[in-house]
Amino acid sequence: MKGRYQSRNLWSGVLFGLGAIAFFDEVVFHQLLRWHHFYDLATTDIGLISDGLFHAFSWFATIGGLFMFADLRRRKALHWTRWWGGFLTGAGAFQLYDGLIQHKVMRIHQIRYVENVIYYDIAWNVSAVLILLAGVYLLRKSRKQNESRAGEV
Repeated sequence: MKGRYQSRNLWSGVLFGLGAIAFFDEVVFHQLLRWHHFYDLATTDIGLISDGLFHAFSWFATIGGLFMFADLRRRKALHWTRWWGGFLTGAGAFQLYDGLIQHKVMRIHQIRYVENVIYYDIAWNVSAVLILLAGVYLLRKSRKQNESRAGEV
């Protein structure tokens, strides 16, 4: 696989992973469970507007990743292991960023407003790290596969 396609496979997966996990967060935690809004430091109306902007971001990332994916398929340059590695890395990195930076550093919202939020924080951040590690594992595996193919040529 040529270098430019390695990068496109990675970034297509990362964008789609970011968009997918953000979309999941928005639908499940913001809309269905109504645990929080993207920005909880103001009125509910501002929270709903922030959710709309967050939702738009997730769709732009998802669509951008899918356009790149379609281009890779058209060129017959899709490398599934690398793409899934990018997907999981993007999803895990976004979830970890959300759990650490937005929840704890910036404090713009919490996962859920309960007395013992630590249990939610642990579940959120541990799952983020596991997703991220799975993505990094697949990216390393795809790099080794690519190196072994280059040695065969």
